[in-house]
This record gives sequence, C-alpha cells and structure tokens, in this order.
Amino acid sequence: MKIKKLDIVVLFFFSAAIIGTCLIWVFEERFDQNAWNSNPSMRYKMSDDIIDSELLIGKTQQEVVLILGTSGLSNVQDEDHMVYRLGKGPSFFESQEEKLVVIFENTFVIDVVHLKK
Repeated sequence: MKIKKLDIVVLFFFSAAIIGTCLIWVFEERFDQNAWNSNPSMRYKMSDDIIDSELLIGKTQQEVVLILGTSGLSNVQDEDHMVYRLGKGPSFFESQEEKLVVIFENTFVIDVVHLKK
C-alpha cells in the first residue's frame, strides 16, 4: 500500500488539531477557591471553568458567597444578581474590565454570565 502525499498532509493537520485541542484543555485554568480569593485580578482565567462546569447552577445566594466570597458593588446588584469583578483579561487592544454576573430566580442560581465592559 502506497501512502500518498495528500494523505500525509491531511494526517499532519489532523494530528496538529488534536494536539492543539488537548493543549488548550490541559492549560485552561480550573476554578480554585483559594486562588479566586487571594488574586482577584486573575479571576478571569477561572470564569470559563465556573460557567462550563455549571458550578453555581442551583445554588443559593449563601452558597455562592461561601464559594466565591462577597460580591462587589454594581449598578445591577440586587436580590436577583451578584456581580464579581474578574480583572482585565489580556487583549491586543485596550483591556476591558470583565465581570461575572450570577443570576438568581426564586433564590437559586439559574445562569452565570461573563461580561466584558
């Protein structure tokens, strides 16, 4: 069986895509409560894990405070929302302040949103 040049190129790009995906997953920052509380400016790195793992979904406001600590002041802060500052993520242009908004309905978390402002 003869391997064609096109097969080698396709195999190379397929392998590169698989390796790239694995590396992104391995180096993605996981939520760590101690790091969240001790280094607020780096919280943006953990926000995707909080959202993707649905860590807060179904939790009460008191449980969220136990996990993430008290939230900062915000103009959307009320009984139905909690807003956490995430710091400024890296950017090629002007960095924007990022926030994690925890949304409650009937005292339970129904959604968590990552906002860039």
